[in-house]
Amino acid sequence: MPDVQEQTRTSEQVFDGCLLKVYRDEVTLPDGRHSVREWINHPGASAVVPLFPDGTTVLVRQFRYPPRRFFLEVPAGKLDRPGEDPEAVARRELEEETGWRARTLIYLASLYPCIGYSNEIIHFFLARDLEPGRQQLAEGEWLDVVRMPLKEAIQKARQGEIADMKSTTALLLADAFLQKNGKVVG
Repeated sequence: MPDVQEQTRTSEQVFDGCLLKVYRDEVTLPDGRHSVREWINHPGASAVVPLFPDGTTVLVRQFRYPPRRFFLEVPAGKLDRPGEDPEAVARRELEEETGWRARTLIYLASLYPCIGYSNEIIHFFLARDLEPGRQQLAEGEWLDVVRMPLKEAIQKARQGEIADMKSTTALLLADAFLQKNGKVVG
């Protein structure tokens, strides 16, 4: 396979936000021509599908400003510092957002949700052996915890009723893992 990797010539940070850093890079294309790439540097995130012994899960319902609507989502959050352990982030976010702790986390996958303009990576986990913890929402964070059968959440994801890509992906990954391991839900 020929080497078609683009080479960075220059990189300029054009925005330095609380969460995102935006860059405009000049690159050399494989044919020697130059082009511009604008991209977002994102710290990464973890997302978790909690599963109770009765086959239910908990999702969070929250308003998301950019699309200006409510979404039903799996518990998730960003890595707060470079090199932070994605599993630790999944544990933290599960408890902070839902008030549940997981004794067991099963790694499902790490995927890039928007490769055309960001280096964001999301690490997906399935949480088992849940026990009560303490919900501690961040300042300015508002959400409702919604418990439902995992089977229903998966159906909502398949039908597009759960419109958040990370949540749909998390639920489908969890379903595939459970089916592969003979633990079909409901």
